[in-house]
Amino acid sequence: MARFDPRGKANRALLVGVPDYDFTRPEHPFGVAGDLPAVAHNLTGLERALRAGGVFAEDTITVTRPRTVDEFDQHLDAAVDAAEGLLLLYFSGHGAVPSTGDELWMLMRRATIVPGTESVFRGAVPWKSVLTVLSRARAERVVVILDCCYAGNASAAWDALGTAQRQRTSLLMSVQANNRIDAGDGDGPTPFTAQLVRLLRDGEAGFGELADRLRAHMSAHHTTLREPPEPWEPQSRSATSGADVLLAAPPVRPTGGRTAQPPPVLFSEPYGAGGRRPPPRSARARGRLRALARRPGGRRGLVPLTGRRRLAAAIGVPVVIAGLVATGLAVFDGGDGAPCTPPLELRLLTDPDLEPTLRKAAEAYLTSKANRTADGCRRSGITVYSAGAAATVAAFSRQSDPWQRPTGDDNNPQRDIGPQPDIWIPASFASVDRARLTSPERTYVTLEADPEPFAYSPVVLAVPQELAAEPAADRVGSLAALTEAIRKREARAEVRRTDPENTDAGLLATIGLYGGGTGGQDPASAERAVAQTGPPSRTGAELLCTLPDDDALDDRTTALVPEFLLKTGVGCDSATRTGRMAEYPVDVPGLSPTFVRVRWRGADRDEDARDHAVEGFRTWLTGKEGKTVSASVPSGGLAVFGQDGFRGGSGGHRPLGGGDFGALTDPGLLPGPALPTSMTEALKRYREAEGPGRVLFLLDSSGSMGGLWEGPGGAPGIIAQSLAGLGGQDEYGVWGVAGEPGSPRPYGEVLPFGKHKREEAQRAIPASAQVKDMEADPYQTLVAALEYMAQRGTDDHRPQLIVYLTDDEDNNRLAEGGRLNDLLAAARGRRTPVVMASLDSGGCDKGRPDAAVSEASGGRCLDTKGDLVARLRDEVARTGTGDEG
Repeated sequence: MARFDPRGKANRALLVGVPDYDFTRPEHPFGVAGDLPAVAHNLTGLERALRAGGVFAEDTITVTRPRTVDEFDQHLDAAVDAAEGLLLLYFSGHGAVPSTGDELWMLMRRATIVPGTESVFRGAVPWKSVLTVLSRARAERVVVILDCCYAGNASAAWDALGTAQRQRTSLLMSVQANNRIDAGDGDGPTPFTAQLVRLLRDGEAGFGELADRLRAHMSAHHTTLREPPEPWEPQSRSATSGADVLLAAPPVRPTGGRTAQPPPVLFSEPYGAGGRRPPPRSARARGRLRALARRPGGRRGLVPLTGRRRLAAAIGVPVVIAGLVATGLAVFDGGDGAPCTPPLELRLLTDPDLEPTLRKAAEAYLTSKANRTADGCRRSGITVYSAGAAATVAAFSRQSDPWQRPTGDDNNPQRDIGPQPDIWIPASFASVDRARLTSPERTYVTLEADPEPFAYSPVVLAVPQELAAEPAADRVGSLAALTEAIRKREARAEVRRTDPENTDAGLLATIGLYGGGTGGQDPASAERAVAQTGPPSRTGAELLCTLPDDDALDDRTTALVPEFLLKTGVGCDSATRTGRMAEYPVDVPGLSPTFVRVRWRGADRDEDARDHAVEGFRTWLTGKEGKTVSASVPSGGLAVFGQDGFRGGSGGHRPLGGGDFGALTDPGLLPGPALPTSMTEALKRYREAEGPGRVLFLLDSSGSMGGLWEGPGGAPGIIAQSLAGLGGQDEYGVWGVAGEPGSPRPYGEVLPFGKHKREEAQRAIPASAQVKDMEADPYQTLVAALEYMAQRGTDDHRPQLIVYLTDDEDNNRLAEGGRLNDLLAAARGRRTPVVMASLDSGGCDKGRPDAAVSEASGGRCLDTKGDLVARLRDEVARTGTGDEG
């Protein structure tokens, strides 16, 4: 398994411990069991181990003993905002669970426990809310370590996370669920943290290794306090397909033929009984460290993930003068004792369909000889991320200024796309021209594309084997002819295409569906031919993984996806999924991944070093020493693309790798890349296929929403931001959902339904929406909304959407007297998609009302396990035109 190496990045560690409690039994009837003096030693030992571990600089570690939930929240928010590489959260103190045992609570110093049918923990933090806050972190990886009773009960909330959050979040729990543990005698640390610190001190260690070794040690030497006692078995959660995380790599420097080890980590009060830090380091020591940290350039003008921030963090690394070890900044991996400075980090933005393959390629490059200097040090690191293809093109062409300096919530590529990239690899060569600014407006970005693609994959019909044509010659033809032949073999056959807004492959498929992008079939008719319940899948892999949820649908549904996904898009439901064969439409342009160097105005302080790093990766990835591509014997990045089922970027597009995965080795002459004008026209016609859209927003304005109301991140602000995808011809309105019991209408009008100027609507919603000291009735409101929208869609096929933004506090009213079943029946009958947008991280968990309502209506369920604001904006944009005219 690959390992995420956070050294040299903007990392943060937040160590939270509660050794003393204000209210303890028997003095206080609602107090906790007692103080935990061992926790003070935990904080001291772990802080010193991390400072010596080479990953966290001294000024990136925060130690806190919060008295209140507010204090904890402030420290957590600060760590989340600051971390860009690795974010580590550690908690040690009392943990508690209600009688149902379904959620862990972390008790702060002023916590009390009110007994009852289900205990109430006042002054405590629910673990679910911590996960919600962590989900908005920019950090590449998040590691949480819990040393408390019932720590294992935290696993349920982790299991409910979305796939993306599970991939980047690792959780280490000191004990299995529903078990209390011994905190020790108070003269030293708790048994779990004592062993954790020893392992961190021993040498290089990753999360997976630590978890395994802790589990082996604790289960062999300790038992829990349960009756009868059980072996003490720490638990862990980490995505099996994700990279491990390096947590400690204490540097070692040869001295006189012997190896100097890091000094021992002692357990004592931090900085003595007075709690004061030692005096600042001498100017000479600081100078030595700055000299060690100095490297050519810096980076100016790039707000996210900047070199300036990284350098500031690196300079704070402590130097252990007496121990002869400089920790953290210098990484002694050159093999000859010479220090290696942190490698320069490159940022690579790509199409969502290409992201998995490019991640594999980047991992292979980072450990290759091509990425090593003569003395064995790593030249560069690479962060790979993706964003919607249409939004990326728009950001490059029209939003390069706010990409550098966001000016508001409505236009913020840093939030919607990601950090400014050094490299862009679109899935279509034509997207490069589409992204270049053609108007006289000022631009802050220059795109330098290779003259030709380095790989290729045709967009194919992935046909269930039972429906596929047998002779190879019958598997090539026009899209219309191939789909007609499939429907002749199966009258109920369906065809699905991915979201044209999100991937280039979806847009290329749309060109074929519309008959070339400028003429041919009526877009509305073409869209009805690929219509499905709910919105289209965001990627080809998602589409291929969703179909097996319904065996009958899987057996009769053909997917328009890139050919390579027949090889790589099989990592789901492998035991039951339908086998597929590729058929090749000659009128659908193929994917043509292209390497693009991205330059930003003002970002020139480390330009030469960055150019050198980019060129090294480009040469390795594409096989391009000059201007020609040689794919006859794939190596480097082309070998990775070959393993994933791609073809050569030029010539006859021969496969870069082998293997039989339902594709034809030589289907004949394959379509070339799309024309930029064809892609632009197809996207325009897709957005206008069924005319302007209608969206009805339901804003929960009941009393429980008071703490989720103010500012751009409050409920009215979230709805205002989601209007970015609506234009002047779209119709929309907002209802405030709250009312007195028995009132004739359970909502009030915040914004009248109709056409609006977007900026005026965005100002009006926060100004008009008010929290009321009343309850919400989601059943009555949703029934009324479904009826309201049905009346407006009787004479046309315009897209419609209902959005309900709520904290789920009043969802219990949905379950009264069979109401939920009635609502689901109404949702199925009306066929207006409902997006349930829950401000509760578990709002979309299986079995919850939000998930049931969205599924029945053909809509999506969104909660705060993902980026709710961005995803809601995307859902609304699919319904609207986005044009202000």
